[in-house]
Amino acid sequence: MPVVAEIQTLLDLVAASPVDFDTIRPDELRALFAAGAVTDGEPVPVGSVEDRAVPGPGGNIPVRVYRPEGAEVAPVVVWYHGGGWVIGSLDTVDATARKLCARAGVVVVSVDYRLAPEHPYPAGPDDAWAALTWVAGHAAEIGADPFRLAVGGDSAGGNLAALVAIRARDEGAPLIRHQLLVYPATDLTMVHPSITENGDGYFLTQASMEWFEDQYLGARREHGDPTSPEVSPLHAPDLAGVAPAQVLTAEFDPLRDEGDAYAAKLAAAGVAVQHVPHVGMIHGFFAMGAISPDADAACVAAADGLRAALHD
Repeated sequence: MPVVAEIQTLLDLVAASPVDFDTIRPDELRALFAAGAVTDGEPVPVGSVEDRAVPGPGGNIPVRVYRPEGAEVAPVVVWYHGGGWVIGSLDTVDATARKLCARAGVVVVSVDYRLAPEHPYPAGPDDAWAALTWVAGHAAEIGADPFRLAVGGDSAGGNLAALVAIRARDEGAPLIRHQLLVYPATDLTMVHPSITENGDGYFLTQASMEWFEDQYLGARREHGDPTSPEVSPLHAPDLAGVAPAQVLTAEFDPLRDEGDAYAAKLAAAGVAVQHVPHVGMIHGFFAMGAISPDADAACVAAADGLRAALHD
């Protein structure tokens, strides 16, 4: 099927003002991305919202804690925003975090990890791990149950969530009950057919992916190797024993094939995985609920999956 009509209208607007990735600066792209956050609609009410800082390897990491209405103690999801490890913030993901909090009845801890190129790999994964371990060790401070702990994220944030889930398996703690991986970047080698098939005209482009990877790993990959399992979770030799997962992919997304491959590899390793391919959708649809009923329904379904995984 074609791209859903409401999102095609957005794509037409984006095509009218293309971004030149040969010249754009990170700060300019961050401003454009922040302006586009309106596609997720007005923030839904939650019980409370609190900005905090947690210790990290490069200094304090800003986090935003969302608590659901009515619950003294609730399950908790550590959430990593998307943006190619270069753009995105607590504010750009605010609407999504609120929806997950309210719809799934969970505490959401949104993590403002350090961004490239100012802080290239491994700053993002290091901060992601530090935030996760802090939440596990200080859950009582934020009204969260450390025994009902999940990780999640979209795109680059899905990459970080997958990486910390593998590390938690390897280190034996913290115990993660669930992963919500929304069109995750799992293989930075960029060899999958969907990258060229969907590499132009569908919001995330092949040119932008190459630019993001240059910022994150370095133009000569001096900061990280795309084939390393510590960069690309699809290259992990064994995924047995990692947390059960829900993996969302989109038909017209350059990252579709690597998301599909990661879901398949999890299943082959004996991990309980729900793979949800979304037809007619593009990269970024999870934050487009204000313009597309189908996108909003996908977010509702993912929140229902979180609720089912974390509420006994």
